[in-house]
Amino acid sequence: MKRILYILSVFTIFASFFVVMFSSCGEFAERRMKGVVAECEGKQLTERDLRPLTRGLSAEDSIRVVEHHIRQWCINLQMEKTIGKESMGKKKQEIERLVEDYRRSLYAYEWERYLVSREMSQHVVDTVVLAYYEAHKEKFVLRETILRGALLVVPNQAPGLDKVKKQLAQLASAQVQMQGDEQMEVLEQLEKYAYQNASGYELFLEEWKTASQILLRMPFEEDNLHKLLKQKRQVSMQDSLNTYVLQVSEMYVRGEQMPLDFARGEIEKIILSQRQVEFIQQKREEIYKEALEQGKLKLYEK
Repeated sequence: MKRILYILSVFTIFASFFVVMFSSCGEFAERRMKGVVAECEGKQLTERDLRPLTRGLSAEDSIRVVEHHIRQWCINLQMEKTIGKESMGKKKQEIERLVEDYRRSLYAYEWERYLVSREMSQHVVDTVVLAYYEAHKEKFVLRETILRGALLVVPNQAPGLDKVKKQLAQLASAQVQMQGDEQMEVLEQLEKYAYQNASGYELFLEEWKTASQILLRMPFEEDNLHKLLKQKRQVSMQDSLNTYVLQVSEMYVRGEQMPLDFARGEIEKIILSQRQVEFIQQKREEIYKEALEQGKLKLYEK
């Protein structure tokens, strides 16, 4: 009899062990299927939640970011639990109200972005840009010198540099009216020379560059560059390795009025910002009137 009871006891222990084990395995498998990474206060954090945080990061940085996020997530949940205690009940209600207000604000913000992208014109016509520019010229004063032209950087021993300097001057000079074919020929010759000899070549005859952008490529001090450009439109200098040739076709110095084509981008941003404010106000007013007309909003006298 004792032997039978012993066998039954052992069987019961093993049966309980397997029930717990298989139950745990089932929970583990379920968590694996969901991609659960962490669990706290009955809430789960999944790989899907963490994936946007690590996009584009190295493995080492990803681990650091994920660990920090899990840590903060756990701390925040503990704080949320603490604030739910009776002694902080009123504070919790206030926080929930703020969260609800913020949630509505987020919906409204996304709705506005959607409407602007779908229904508001992003095109600003030239006449509107010009009218704004003429009416607000005091806003468009250059904070630094801008210029158009070309920059060539070649080793000091590069051949035929004098000829190339003349071609750059010819191409950039406003006094020389080059025919289309002639201009293309000069451009091709310059590009061929740059490909064979130059360590740096940039042609920006149709694009404005700031002095700071140019000085990143040349060993000039800004004041020295300004002094030289007041005297001539082509400046050249050498260091121990390279010769730098800057050819200027057009220039506006710091403190002068911005040319319209340089100011255009800033003007368009201002106009579109104003247009967006007016557009959203109009849409909000339409929604309010619609709610009144359709009986969605009811107002009662006090």
